[in-house]
Amino acid sequence: MGCSCVYYSGVFVTGAFQRRALSTLFPKGLVSPSPFYQYHRNRRRVDASVSTAAKEQQQLRSPDLVALEYADLNLTHNVSQELGHVRIRQHVNPLSSSLAGPVEVPDWNQVFRDPTLPLMVDIGSGSGRFLMWLAKRNLFVRNYLGLEIRQKLVKRADVWVKELGLSNIHFMYANATTSFNQLVSTYPGPLMLVSILCPDPYFKRKHHKRRVVQKPLVDSIVNHLIPSAQVFIQSDVLDVALDMRNQFDSLPHVLKHVDEIDSSVLCDSEGWLLRNPMGIRTEREIHAEFEGAKIYRRIYQKQL
Repeated sequence: MGCSCVYYSGVFVTGAFQRRALSTLFPKGLVSPSPFYQYHRNRRRVDASVSTAAKEQQQLRSPDLVALEYADLNLTHNVSQELGHVRIRQHVNPLSSSLAGPVEVPDWNQVFRDPTLPLMVDIGSGSGRFLMWLAKRNLFVRNYLGLEIRQKLVKRADVWVKELGLSNIHFMYANATTSFNQLVSTYPGPLMLVSILCPDPYFKRKHHKRRVVQKPLVDSIVNHLIPSAQVFIQSDVLDVALDMRNQFDSLPHVLKHVDEIDSSVLCDSEGWLLRNPMGIRTEREIHAEFEGAKIYRRIYQKQL
């Protein structure tokens, strides 16, 4: 992303830090062992230098890593004053009356330059940068639709899409539970991929009914996917990942996990993918990995 760096021990170490540390550890002109006192003086200098550099790197926050990951999008940081503060993790109750009905279906010819292209739907698209990164790299290959129930995030994403001049991506303020079926059933092209990445966990048992992956949505996704199309699920919360996994595993006659189809796909002993297959991490994924959390991933493919 335009920055040479190495991920090590939970932080990104820049090339400058690497060079500074190496030049300190191997100073020029050192051709023979120093006297005992000189060794300890040099050792203290090395420790002090490395410690200072490490402290500088530890000050790097996860939002900085997000900015690095999406640096090539070159998006404006402050979009507009009218949006105010935009919080990605602001919880919205999907069962509220305002989100109970399906949204109006857009004119797909107005939304996309070519509405017959294969479609990817990202349920819970957040800030939208993940989807924009994909759209920018697949401009004439695939269309992208982001569904998000935080209205401010959708408004800001719309501004960014116009700024980037992308004609193959669209964001909608919508509750996927009530709107997915109506939206996808009217889309002219094939549904090739649905992603549900780090959805709101709703930890309390009484709030589990608010989780986005419920049987009606799963059935709707499966019904509209064309054969060989895929579903990508991911969470940094094991309970949520298992909940989603159980929902999609319940349809083995229709869906198979990719490692059952392709033996070269690497999974751990529990069947979670070892690598992110998308080429870019979501913002929540970056934050979670920065905090040392594991990411639980699965990809299902619809059978013929």
